[in-house]
Amino acid sequence: MTLEAARRVAPGLLLAAAVAAASLALAPASGALVRAAFGPQAPAVPAMVLALVLGMALGRVAARPAFAEGLGFCAKRLLRVAVALLGLRIAVGDVFALGAGTALLVVAAMAGTLAFAVWMGRRLGQEAGAGALAGAATAICGASATLAAAAALPAWRDKGRDVAFTVVAANAASTLAMLAYPPVAAALGFDARETGVLLGATIHDMAQVVGAAYAVSPGAGDAAVVVKLFRVLLLLPAVLALGWWFAARGPATGGAPTPAVPGFAVGFLLLCALNSVLPATGAVGAAWVPLRAALVEASSLGLLVAIAALGLGTSVRAVLGVGWRHLAVFGGASLALLVFVAGALALG
Repeated sequence: MTLEAARRVAPGLLLAAAVAAASLALAPASGALVRAAFGPQAPAVPAMVLALVLGMALGRVAARPAFAEGLGFCAKRLLRVAVALLGLRIAVGDVFALGAGTALLVVAAMAGTLAFAVWMGRRLGQEAGAGALAGAATAICGASATLAAAAALPAWRDKGRDVAFTVVAANAASTLAMLAYPPVAAALGFDARETGVLLGATIHDMAQVVGAAYAVSPGAGDAAVVVKLFRVLLLLPAVLALGWWFAARGPATGGAPTPAVPGFAVGFLLLCALNSVLPATGAVGAAWVPLRAALVEASSLGLLVAIAALGLGTSVRAVLGVGWRHLAVFGGASLALLVFVAGALALG
């Protein structure tokens, strides 16, 4: 990036970074308010949701031309780098720990949920991309998957609004699932491992997976985390498949000529491989472990700045006016995922 390009990007980047920093600062206070209102077990509002809401509240400020290029940089280029760094959270050994049967169940559930969400969205008259966002959020990993899918999908008129809605919906649905799904597992007679698989395969965000599963038992928690990590690993093939499918469909879905493998996908895969082979002990581990931790934190911060930029470019009125179809598609995809996984575990 040239000095002149950096000068043009700086105002929007600094504005998005300021909103992200404010969301981190406000997150503890929001947690205290939520617990005071709903009890000590109530989950805090994630910083990512706060960043989105604060950004939308400052939409009029962000509409100034001086911020446009920097906000675009955050929502596109910075987002892609942050998604690539997600590969550092995964190791191939996590996948082998699942077992073939569980791995196949998670893959089938993911593919079926993605296809169902796109189909249901089209049946209800939505843009295909909106259904794809809902499918990615429910099938893979909530807000992170929403942002990764948005980076790979072509543009449509209300894309920013649909991304913002999906991020908020994923967090709300994850919180409800954290409370509702453990009793479902108990009613179905699942043991600790089966409960962990159900929770790890169906709750959208990692924080809620951990909260729900470890509240059941340590065994359920361990199983849930491994399954959830495998879902994050599937982010790469799922996003690539969505991008290629939309490109192949062409004008019918707003697609473009079939793209090459995007750079962030290559980066994700390489970093996942690196995390799988580098040791955590010895001289190499002494250097690698803190570096990995710093890069994982950088990924989280990058995603937070990107979602702040998205909020700054999104109208509150537009998100509030999405209508019942968006809710129906997201709720339908979440329910389909739960029914599929619970049914397979009950029958297996």
